[in-house]
Amino acid sequence: MSKSKREEERQWKVRKESQNPHGKVKSLEEIADEIFAEWKEKK
Repeated sequence: MSKSKREEERQWKVRKESQNPHGKVKSLEEIADEIFAEWKEKK
């Protein structure tokens, strides 16, 4: 009762894509907005 190779690869891919240990990756624009906001607070 072994799974087909295709089914195993599909499940591995789903597991791999669902891993997100560091949270959502921020876009460059989001990072720039945060830095700018911090910079404004310091002035």
